[in-house]
Formats: sequence, C-alpha cells, structure tokens
Amino acid sequence: MSELLIVDNDKQSRKEVCSLITESKYSFLSIYESSTANRGMLLLKQSKPSALMIDLSLPDMDGMAFGKTALQLYPDLPIIVITQLKMFELVQSSINAGFLGYLLKPLSKNELIETLDRVLIPVLGKSVNRVMKTGEDYFTADLKNPIGSAIQYMQLYYSEPLTLKGLADKVYLSPSYFSKMFKEDTGMTFVEYLSFVRVQKAKALLRMSSLPIEVIANNSGFANSGYFATTFKKQLGITPSEYREQFHLEAEPGFTISAGGA
Repeated sequence: MSELLIVDNDKQSRKEVCSLITESKYSFLSIYESSTANRGMLLLKQSKPSALMIDLSLPDMDGMAFGKTALQLYPDLPIIVITQLKMFELVQSSINAGFLGYLLKPLSKNELIETLDRVLIPVLGKSVNRVMKTGEDYFTADLKNPIGSAIQYMQLYYSEPLTLKGLADKVYLSPSYFSKMFKEDTGMTFVEYLSFVRVQKAKALLRMSSLPIEVIANNSGFANSGYFATTFKKQLGITPSEYREQFHLEAEPGFTISAGGA
C-alpha cells in the first residue's frame, strides 16, 4: 500500500505538502496526517507507510525522538524531516539518526520531489521515475513481468474504473491470455483481486478516519456504498460499520486523511 504519513502540528505546512504532492507524479500516494506524535505513533503501529515526514517541533514529543522511535518499529522506514530550524547540529543529528532527508519550510516543490524520488524509488520501484504518461496516470509496464506490472497498476489506481481489457492493453496482452495468466499467478480472477485490493484500502480508511462510509466506498473505487458493503461482508464476514466499531477510532482535530488516486 503506497502511503505517506505526515506528523506536523502546523496545519498550513501539512496542507502545503499535500498540495505539492497531489500536483506531482506522486499523486497516487494516500496521505495520512497527524498533528501530534501520539496519534502519529498510533497510525504507524496500525500500518507501515512508504515514508514518514516529521516536524522536529511537535507539541507532545521531540520530533527527533519520535523519528528514532519510528525506526525502532520499522528499521527500513524512510524518514524526511520538515522544519523551519536551519541548524547544522540538527541536520547532523538527523543524518546520524538514520533519517534520509532534511527539508526547510517553506518547502520547494523541486526539493520535495527530488527527496521523494531518492527515498521512494527504492521502496516503490523505479517505474515511479521512468514515467509513461497515459491520461492522468503514470505507469511503466515491465514486459518481462506483465502480471506484476498489472498488480502494481491496480495498487496505484484502484480508485479509478479499471477493466480487464483496459489493464490487458496496458501490459500488451490479449484479454483472454491476460485473464489466464493473472489467475495462474495470483490464484484469483481479475475481478476478485481488484475487489480484494479495494477492500484492503477501505479497511485502512475505516480504521484511521471518521469519513462517512459512502466517501470511503467512493475513495476505494466502489461504484456505490451498497456494492461496497456487500463486497466487504463477503470478504470479511462483517459490514464496514461493524469493522469500524472494533477500533473505536475517531479523528482528532487536525487529523485528516487524503486518499490519493481519487
């Protein structure tokens, strides 16, 4: 799951980062925001993001300490510092702590994207940077691994209307051969796997936000909330509302989620 977690009590700064990313080739990222270290750590423990962005001046915990704790949880987690503090000692401490980036506010779009390229390409694959633009999508098919490429595309663009024929065309296979290969490689049909991916994305939103079920259904790629509820219950045995009730998680002020790819 391609996620970015931003932990920063500066609401305007979080909004700026989200805007810059939404307008870039990384618009497929699902962006999770928190204004406190406590909430940020809760989100980290529930789901490992592709990268973590932290401000060093958090209201309930030193940002450096938060980052170190995050690395204890996920040693290979890419961490990027965003701060107004231009101090050599802090830059050096960040490097020594194992953080991979140090950006000064206000953020430069070029510096942000260059940093994301450096830390995310090893995580998400070089196809993020070797771009072929098709409409609003960015995607490079690996002809040696067409099903792997198709799965990657589904993971990135699950919220859009995807069809077997459309995806088969993107990986240069006939629909019938693509369908056969997909079932052999995944053990699922195209429709079954797409539904599985969308439910997984929806589960994260149900756990981590108080967004209405209808909004989550739409952001996860389902045509309507009724079909979403039916598919969800078929896979998990409970409804989306029942699943959410297990976590009793309500979004705090300043905590929001932006689902990419919608």
